[in-house]
Amino acid sequence: MPLAGEICDVLIIGGGPAGATAAALLAERGSDVVLLEKAAHPRFHIGESLLPRNLPLFERLGVAEKIAAIGVHKPGAEFICDEMGGRVAFPFALSRVKGFSHAYQVRRAEFDQILFENARAKGARLRERVRVVAVAEGAGERLSVRAESAEDGALAFAPRFVLDASGRETFMASRLGLKETDKHNNTAAVFAHFRGVSPRHDDMAGAISIHFVRDGWLWVIPLPEGLTSIGFVGTAAAFKGRNEAIADFFLARLRESPSLWARMGEAACVSPVTSTGNYSYRARRAWGDRWLMIGDAFAFLDPVFSSGVLMAMTMAEQGAETALAWLADPARGAQLARRQERQIRAALDRIGWMIHRINTPVLRELFLAPRNTLGMRDAIISLLAGHLRPERGMAVPVLAFKSIYYALAAFRRLSPQPAR
Repeated sequence: MPLAGEICDVLIIGGGPAGATAAALLAERGSDVVLLEKAAHPRFHIGESLLPRNLPLFERLGVAEKIAAIGVHKPGAEFICDEMGGRVAFPFALSRVKGFSHAYQVRRAEFDQILFENARAKGARLRERVRVVAVAEGAGERLSVRAESAEDGALAFAPRFVLDASGRETFMASRLGLKETDKHNNTAAVFAHFRGVSPRHDDMAGAISIHFVRDGWLWVIPLPEGLTSIGFVGTAAAFKGRNEAIADFFLARLRESPSLWARMGEAACVSPVTSTGNYSYRARRAWGDRWLMIGDAFAFLDPVFSSGVLMAMTMAEQGAETALAWLADPARGAQLARRQERQIRAALDRIGWMIHRINTPVLRELFLAPRNTLGMRDAIISLLAGHLRPERGMAVPVLAFKSIYYALAAFRRLSPQPAR
């Protein structure tokens, strides 16, 4: 059977942070890389809050100065609950893992384009407005990829390996029936950009603010040039029975946090109000013969701790190593793919433990009154900074935090409820 299509070493589906990162790392190592992006940069995307653990990746990619130039300095996160009367800051400088004291808030259109163009500069062959429609076995050691171009019509490629970085489209997971919605965290989100939101002017200026409200939480992210990203992530109960327009529903949710509403003043919405559902999911497996999922193509978590971009870029870095190994020795490549999936699942479980409980009164109380006994507070800050792998000195304080949570939760269940 003759080869059909344009030959390359690695074909990457999707040009977001995961795809662009993998393309840059592979191209600079000498691989012939084709990246296919269904849209065109710059394009709007949510998820503007980065983590300190992203910074070493920016250095390795050679884009650190460009990211700093477009970002708002982010010293940490703050958690607020008007109902409980609490507000507490978590500065990254208190992390048990030193050297990671800040991150950035960015407009994703600019951020994603920087990563995309960096991949091009390193030699990757990038094509925009091209949608992949099928991946199948091809001739010999190559796969057969079919795509549709807005300009050129039907296209065909014959890569030796495919990295699926298709994001929430979940190309491979959806087509292979591998995608599973997280039943423990079945949430939806609604969000928009505003101009004129009152900024902070203290030592936590630039921090992301998380406001706990009924059946969910709100994010407030300061962006360059006076913009602010605000969103509501709610449980199924929050959206049940909604009959008003999504914009009216969103404003009603903003009013549920008096401390946030006080900052809105005369703020104006300057973007469409957008909603998305089935927020958290994971694929049952991450790889197969000559292909690997990276980033949101494999899994996505509720964004309360801003882990999305970091997870995507981390998986991309590991995925590039797996692809290179597979090209040299498929058995070695499969071994690395198996290890990568195991490590990523462990990291998702580590941060997912808190995410699954973020709407419980007990976890909210612990966040609003943090204790540093055995270094618990500083270990949690380390997780919030993106240290999702086991780090020295973190096991005991994280275990102590979980133990206190379980003890308090059990006490609440056993305590008699006040008469109504």
